[in-house]
Amino acid sequence: MPATPRSLIPVTLLTGFLGSGKTTLLNRLVRQPAMDRTLVIINEFGEIGLDHQLFSATDETEVVALDSGCLCCTIRGDLARTLRDAPWRYAREGKRQFDRLVIETTGLADPAPNLHTLMTDPKIARQYRLDGIVTIVDAAHGAATLDHHPEAVKQAAVADRLLITKPDLAAKIALDSLQSRLAEINPGARQQVVTHGEVDSESMIGLGLTTADGNRPDLERWLASSSPPAMARLSFTAGSADGGSLLAKHADVADPNRHDDRIRAHCFILETPIVFARFEAWLDLMLSLMGENMLRIKGILNIAGRDRPTVIHGVQHIFHPPLELEAWPDEDRRSRLVFITRDIPRESLESVMVAASR
Repeated sequence: MPATPRSLIPVTLLTGFLGSGKTTLLNRLVRQPAMDRTLVIINEFGEIGLDHQLFSATDETEVVALDSGCLCCTIRGDLARTLRDAPWRYAREGKRQFDRLVIETTGLADPAPNLHTLMTDPKIARQYRLDGIVTIVDAAHGAATLDHHPEAVKQAAVADRLLITKPDLAAKIALDSLQSRLAEINPGARQQVVTHGEVDSESMIGLGLTTADGNRPDLERWLASSSPPAMARLSFTAGSADGGSLLAKHADVADPNRHDDRIRAHCFILETPIVFARFEAWLDLMLSLMGENMLRIKGILNIAGRDRPTVIHGVQHIFHPPLELEAWPDEDRRSRLVFITRDIPRESLESVMVAASR
């Protein structure tokens, strides 16, 4: 019997640069009732890792520490094996003892390989579903971190939720500037300011395609089509000449330290059904040529000749298999796609969106 979204184990990927406050937040998080029966996988980097005495699990929470290296490189095999084995390893009398999983990556990690593991391993894909990517940004040092570490920019760019920690250590003008900058990098991710790691579990769960119970899709939230006003300016109708632009044009001489100047978010709304074969051929070409720079793609497609919507989700060159939903959630039958890219001109995407819809 094929797995349904409700039967799959939801996975939250928790990322954030070194010192951003992931451990403090996790310590607070796992004590909340909604996070009971949560399995937490904590990664350690080299010999400089977490002090496990600082991380104390509740009675209903197991903690697995992977000590052999970074999740995104040397221990990817260990992560896959841990995920495959967890349902039976953490079981009693044949019953799985966890209903949710949180993976905390090292602060140096590019989140993409972790997402690829979830997407490409057939056994893992039959057991788990990505519930969301939560990225923590330190208010005190966030701007400097984004300036000097492209990994931190990428962590922010692919997030579904951005948690800004240590606001008490930053001046208000610096906090406001950081929030504006994060909105430029990723306008679709809701931001939340967190003090001393105190965050409600509801901010961490139910961020994926389906609601927290895995029972029904919530496409508007997932695509963030109704959140930041900047997204509305990105709306593009097939056949129109004006696609709009999310960000103001940067000066000809850009700050060389601003890694995020290269990141753009683009949203397209297509009025007419998409010829899927054309769209698929274009997507294959784009991913083969620019896969590493196509940071994240999410979309709901009205495919010509089909009555039900098709959902796509990709990270760089790796895609989940397209998922056909049972029905459209409302009367809106337009295709909507969100791309977060690095160094890919909007025009490269725009021209093909029109071609795919003809």
